[in-house]
Amino acid sequence: MATLFKVMVVALAGYVAMLALVFWFQGKLIFFPLQELYSLTPQARGLAYEAVKLRSEDGEQLAAWWIPASASKPVQGTVLLFHGNAGNISHRSDYAAMFYGLGYNTFLVDYRGYGESTGKPSEAGTYRDATASWAWLTATRGIKAADIVIFGESLGGGIATWLAAKQAPRALILSSTFTSVPDLGAEIYPWLPVRWISRIHYNNLANLAQVRVPLLIAHSPEDEIIAYAHGERLYAVAHEPKTFLKMRGGHNEGFVFAREQWVRAVQEFLQRHAGKQ
Repeated sequence: MATLFKVMVVALAGYVAMLALVFWFQGKLIFFPLQELYSLTPQARGLAYEAVKLRSEDGEQLAAWWIPASASKPVQGTVLLFHGNAGNISHRSDYAAMFYGLGYNTFLVDYRGYGESTGKPSEAGTYRDATASWAWLTATRGIKAADIVIFGESLGGGIATWLAAKQAPRALILSSTFTSVPDLGAEIYPWLPVRWISRIHYNNLANLAQVRVPLLIAHSPEDEIIAYAHGERLYAVAHEPKTFLKMRGGHNEGFVFAREQWVRAVQEFLQRHAGKQ
C-alpha cells in the first residue's frame, strides 16, 4: 500500500511539473519561427517587391515585403496578410502571386522573432506588430482603410480578427483558423487542463462578435490540425455579410491559392464587396 502511495505521489508530482512547464513555456508549443528566408522571393516569381522595415510601438524592428499590383490595370485594393505559426513571409509568396493576379497589392509582415524581425513572439507582441503594419499602410503609404483587406492564415487568423475588430477594413478573410487557442489546445491535449493554464488566447470567437465588415471563412473538413468544426463555429457567430468556402485537403494542403475554383471564390467575394464597409 505504501509503495502504491509513493507511486501516486511521484506521478502527481510529475504531472504538476509538466503543468508548470506547459504554463511557462507554452509559447514554444504555439510559435515556430524560422529566421532563415526561403530562397524563392517574390522577384523569383516575377513579382517586383520592396523590402520594408517598420518599427513596433515597443521598439522591435519588423521585416516585411510590399508587393505592388500590376501597373498595367486598375488596382483593386491592398491585402494585409498575417501568416501562420511556422516559417516566415518567404514561405507565403504564393499568396502574393494569387492576389497579384486578382489586381491587389500585398503586404507580408513577419511577426517579431520570425524571419529578419527582431524580438520574441508573443500574443501581445503580435498585436503590436499588427498595429505597426496597419499604421504603415494607412499613415506611411496613405492607403484608405476601406481599400484594405485583412487576411489571416491559421494562427494569423487570431491576429487578423483582433485587428479587424479595432479597425474598419474593407473585408476580412480567414483561412483554416481556430475559435481560440484554449479550444484548440483542449482538443490536442485532452489530458491537460488547458483552459486553466492557457496564457495565450487569440480568441477569434470574441473578436468576430465585434467585426462588422464582410467576412469570408475558408476551411477544409479534412484539416487534421484545426478541425472543420472551428470554421463552422466561427461562421455561426459572425455577422452578415459572410461567406463560407468549403475547401479540400489537409491543414497544409488546403490553401486558397492552391486550386483555381478557390481562387475564383475569393475573387468573387472581393468583387462583391469592393468598396463596401
